[in-house]
Parts: sequence; structure tokens; C-alpha cells
Amino acid sequence: MFYQNPEIVHSIQQGIEFVGTFAFAISGIRHAAAKNFDWFGGFVCGIAVAIGGGTIRDVMIGVTPFWMTSSIYIICTVLAQLFVIVFSKFLKRLDNTWFVFDTLGLALFTIAGIQKSLAYDFPFWVAIIMGCMTGSAGGVIRDVLLNNVPIIFQKEIYAMASIIGGIVYWVLISLDVNVSITVVSSFLVVCVIRFLAVRYHLSLPRLRLEE
Repeated sequence: MFYQNPEIVHSIQQGIEFVGTFAFAISGIRHAAAKNFDWFGGFVCGIAVAIGGGTIRDVMIGVTPFWMTSSIYIICTVLAQLFVIVFSKFLKRLDNTWFVFDTLGLALFTIAGIQKSLAYDFPFWVAIIMGCMTGSAGGVIRDVLLNNVPIIFQKEIYAMASIIGGIVYWVLISLDVNVSITVVSSFLVVCVIRFLAVRYHLSLPRLRLEE
């Protein structure tokens, strides 16, 4: 299978993690800007959401956190900060910009988490959990830093989109579908679920205590 080929896994994973880092970093920095954080505070929020989920994943599967093996992820976050600073007036006009970048990061990091877990011979059910962890844990750290209730604990469908995308990935791989098609399909599933959930206010049932 493709995930047993280190070269293929490494090249695809690096590309996905780089784009995902940039997307998530912009999301974190935009949230910080909305709370009037300074540049350093924005960078901290950006790096937290960009590497937080992947760091937890790597610690749990017993490998060196991905950002400690290459400075490109720190550089990527710096570029994201410069992007937000330079285009702040343009981005301010787009109220849903942060949501788009956050969704892209969720989808990309979900796939990266699944691929890395499979590369280290973990079963698929673990890979799906690690994919969800990679995609959503950084957002939890960001929301805690911003003193917000983490989005995954609210009514919005967030982590579930990641899990469903992971299941789609598993099904397609089990059917020996080409890896490129599998990646694109899983990415689109996560994005579409998030967009539809927000557009039509779809959510999971809330827990309620009987009065």
C-alpha cells in the first residue's frame, strides 16, 4: 500500500502539512487580531493552532514533533503573520475569511494526521482519531489562549467533519483507490460538511439535564 512507501508518504505529507500550517496560522492570527492582540500575541496564537494538534499527535505516536525537524513550519507561520499584517484591510472586509482558512487547515491536517499514523503502522481506527486530533487540537489551544469556549465543544459540526473525512479516507484506501483521488475526496468531504453545517446551521443534539 502507498502508506508503506516512505518516499511517497513523506512528500505528500510535507506538502499537506506546509499548506495546512499556513492556513491554520492565518486562522489563529486573525482570531488574535479580532481581540486586539499585539504582533507577538498574534504569532503565539498562530503557531499554537498551526503546530498544536500535530505536536500532540506526534507525542502520542512516539515520534519527534514534526516542527522540531524543520524550521519551515516556523517560517511558514511568520509568512502567515506578514500576510495578515500586509493585507489586514483587505481581510477585514471578508468576515468569513478566518472560517475559510480554519476549514482548509482542518481538512489538510486531518489528512496529514491519518497518513503519518498509517506510516507508523497504527491501525486505521487510531489513524482516524489521530487525524481528528491533528486537525482540531490546535484550535482548542488557540481558543483557550483567547479565553473562548473551544469551537469543538460548541454546537458547530467541527471535529465530526474531521472524523467523517477520515472514514471516507479509510473506505477509499480499502477499495485501493488512487492516493491522489483519496486525498482530494477526503479534503472535499471535510470542507463541504463544514460549509454546509455553517450555512444551514446544522449541529449535533445538545446534552440536556432533565428539569
